[in-house]
Amino acid sequence: MSVLTLQLAGPLQSWGASARFARRTTENAPTKSGVIGLLASAQGRARHTPIDDLAALRFAVRLDQPGQRLRDYQTAQHQVSEKSMPVSERFYLADAVFVAAVEGDDTLIRTLHQAVRAPGFLPFLGRRSCPPSRPVDLTVHDGDLEQALADEPWHASTWYQRQRRRDAAIELTVLLETRDGTGDVLRDQPVSFAADRRLHALRTITTTTVTVPNPLATRRPVVPRHDPVSHLQAESA
Repeated sequence: MSVLTLQLAGPLQSWGASARFARRTTENAPTKSGVIGLLASAQGRARHTPIDDLAALRFAVRLDQPGQRLRDYQTAQHQVSEKSMPVSERFYLADAVFVAAVEGDDTLIRTLHQAVRAPGFLPFLGRRSCPPSRPVDLTVHDGDLEQALADEPWHASTWYQRQRRRDAAIELTVLLETRDGTGDVLRDQPVSFAADRRLHALRTITTTTVTVPNPLATRRPVVPRHDPVSHLQAESA
C-alpha cells in the first residue's frame, strides 16, 4: 500500500457536502468527494466515467491552516431568457491550507501522482472559481495514512508559522476515514459524478491529531547557570 499526499492551498476554497443553488455551504475541511473529483479530473476522466477505483481509496485530511469562513452573495442572469436568477448565498474558506491523503494500491497511487503533476483538466479547490495557489502534488509515501500525515512537514503559510514561532512543535487535527465503519458519519463518499446522476453515500471518520515540528520556531538562547560565589571560591583556593 502507498499514500499520495496533496497540498490544498488557495485564497478561497469551498467544499460543500449539502449545497443547494440558493445556499451553498462549505465544510471546514476538504471532502472526500471533492478530492476524488480533483483526482479524476487530473486523469482527464469524463463525468460519466466510473470512479469505483478512486472511491475505494481510503481518505484523510490534515488541517495545517484552518483559514476563516467567508460569506458572499451572488446573482446571475439566465443566458437565454435574460431573467435575473435568485440571489444565492455562498460560503468559502479564506487563506486555508490542508494536506489531503489517499491510500491504496501502489500502482494506482503512482499513476495518480503522475496525473496530478500533469493534469488532464485544471484542478480546483471544491469549486471552479477556487484555483490553487501552489502546486497540488506533494509526494508518495510508503505505509498508511496515519504515518504519512505524521511524516509530512507543516505546510502552513510562512506568516502563519511565524505566529506560532514560540512553539517548536505544532499539534494538527486529522480527519481520518475509519476501516471498521465506526465514528462520525459524513455523506461525501462519491458514487457517481454524472451530471444527471450525481450520487454520494455515507462514510465514517474519526478525529485525531499529529505533532509536527515548526520550521520557523525561535530558538531560545541557552543561559549559563549563574553561581554568584564562584569567584570567591576561586580566590580562597
